[in-house]
Amino acid sequence: MLKTSAPRIVGSLSAKGIMNSFRFDEPQLLWLLLLLPVLALLRSKGGPAPSLLFSSVSAVRAIAGSRKVRPGGLLAWLRLAALGLLIIGLARPQWGRTSTEVEASGIDILLAVDISGSMKALDFSLNGRQANRLDVVKSVVAKFITERPNDRIGLVAFAGRPYLVCPLTLDHDWLRQRLHSLRSGMIEDGTAIGSAIASGVNRLRDQQAKSRILILLTDGVNNAGKIAPLTAAEAAAAMQIKVYAVGVGKHGVAPLPVEDQFGRTRMVQAAVDIDEETLTKVAAMTKAKYFRATDTASLARIYEEINAMETTVRKVRHLSQHNELFPWLALAALLLLAAELAASRRRLP
Repeated sequence: MLKTSAPRIVGSLSAKGIMNSFRFDEPQLLWLLLLLPVLALLRSKGGPAPSLLFSSVSAVRAIAGSRKVRPGGLLAWLRLAALGLLIIGLARPQWGRTSTEVEASGIDILLAVDISGSMKALDFSLNGRQANRLDVVKSVVAKFITERPNDRIGLVAFAGRPYLVCPLTLDHDWLRQRLHSLRSGMIEDGTAIGSAIASGVNRLRDQQAKSRILILLTDGVNNAGKIAPLTAAEAAAAMQIKVYAVGVGKHGVAPLPVEDQFGRTRMVQAAVDIDEETLTKVAAMTKAKYFRATDTASLARIYEEINAMETTVRKVRHLSQHNELFPWLALAALLLLAAELAASRRRLP
């Protein structure tokens, strides 16, 4: 039974991600590190640094028989290492946390897709090949879902009665899987357009969203269910739920595969009969729009137009808190320079 009550409309969707990160605030200064090999080469051509400084020649005699000590080469490497640390420090390495917060005004969308037997009619094409209406609809609707990443979307299939395939969700991968599982014959045959609208309204009525819309797609005339399409549309209008209606199928007749009593499939020419007058009234009553798709391209354009009309305001905020690592690198460089200075000034008595 269709419920009625005052709608609740205000709502939002937000998501936040936090991650640790390392970065250089002045990365261009890292090119100065290329000078280190040049300085090392120039230093090697100038001869090694003195190993030890002596206060007098007499001191040398005392250690003439001892093992040679050659710290001169080590001193040069200490100096180059200190210079390298200072260059890295000047590039301002930073370690901290970065957070990204996405806040989007929510639009709840319920997709109502006709899966009656007539949706097997082969009057559309997909990737250059003849295809039935349902397969084309699944392809186009899947793209529509992909282009609405910040909206909760649900799916209702209907034939002789409506059937909830997927509730409103942000898990669009799961939604697409459920969409592709649709096939004619899952529900008793018929076209319960009024019941499908009523089911969609009941799913959307209590949702706290800024905007709520139902996209109804059918290729027939209401011939099942207990609720008339216009009655359901009145309830949708009272709850400020827009109902976009899409009629699919070429004008005239379309080839339709049917099975005989022996299970053999044969092709018949079935009349395309869409109640466009009722669907137009349904859309107008809810301040939406009716569309007619006679081929794959026009169906794709319809969903693109709906996508453009029902836009989502999206705000992205980036927050970062990083600590400078320069003091630590500068301290390490100073320690290396102190060690180099102490070793170079070492004197024997």
